Amino acid sequence: MKHFMKHYALEIYTVTAILLITLVAIFMPELTTIQKYVVFMSFLFVLHEWEEGRYPGGFLELLSANILQMEVEKETMLASRLITAVFIFVMTIVPFFYGDQITMFALTVATFCIFEGIIHIVGIILLHIGKPYSPGMVTAEIELVTGIALVIYIIKNHLGAWYDYTFAPFVFIACFAAMQRSLMAPLHLNYGTILGNVRRRFAGK
Repeated sequence: MKHFMKHYALEIYTVTAILLITLVAIFMPELTTIQKYVVFMSFLFVLHEWEEGRYPGGFLELLSANILQMEVEKETMLASRLITAVFIFVMTIVPFFYGDQITMFALTVATFCIFEGIIHIVGIILLHIGKPYSPGMVTAEIELVTGIALVIYIIKNHLGAWYDYTFAPFVFIACFAAMQRSLMAPLHLNYGTILGNVRRRFAGK
């Protein structure tokens, strides 16, 4: 079972996410605006995972070769998608059910979307790709626009307090760091090594 989940993590995530979206559409026809945003983001995340990992795919391979500077086994790379899927589910399910009551959660998923859009643009420079595209970039930029639109909606309708805007990015960073830590543990890597590699890439070394 563990072997199956590793090798088909992306497919499992896709089926589960689409199933949840379908059930929401059937049994919860009256959605709030924030819930509609989150459902659309969930759909985008599915598309993004396929664009980044399969068609055309290769973003993880680029990171492994240029940032981690090591060869990552295929099984480990496939297993990383399972950890990523858990992270994405947290980023969507929590804001869907509690985003209207705790605006910080809605702003957290918006921060995630904005981060995705920015990191794929930075990736072009950092990884020296040589063309204006990195695997996953199209859907990532749609996520960026959607995240900004959600933030604007929250601001215009006065739905958030100062602490929502202040702490939402930190909640995202904490969740993202936990995910990255889980990904790095099997590779015996630490943040110092990765940051050093990033600095060298920016310096063109």
